[in-house]
Amino acid sequence: MRRIEWMGSRLDDLIAMPEAVRSEFGHGLYLAQIGERHLNAKPFDASIELIERYDGDTYRCVYNIRIDDDLYVLHAFQKKSTRGIAVPRHDRETIDARLKAAKQLAATKRKSDQRNRKAN
Repeated sequence: MRRIEWMGSRLDDLIAMPEAVRSEFGHGLYLAQIGERHLNAKPFDASIELIERYDGDTYRCVYNIRIDDDLYVLHAFQKKSTRGIAVPRHDRETIDARLKAAKQLAATKRKSDQRNRKAN
């Protein structure tokens, strides 16, 4: 099972969402942890996006499973764009920055694991 790494305040953002949305995103992340895919999971650049509609609003959760063996939750937000399905620029920039940070974290973990293996 993949370990979840929450980049930034994503866990707090997810907890603040309506219970029905939280439940679906939690289920989707669990499926990703065990190597499966939620029905509402869609490709999002190099990552995956869960989309949930609730009470007239749209919520999104973007995560990445292509960085080593962990699952990196990059962004969870309520979409407020007035431009159709497009992700607002500030949300896209947040996702890009967190993806970069996730890659750096993964590299740091790899180096640490290599040092631990050499020490044993």
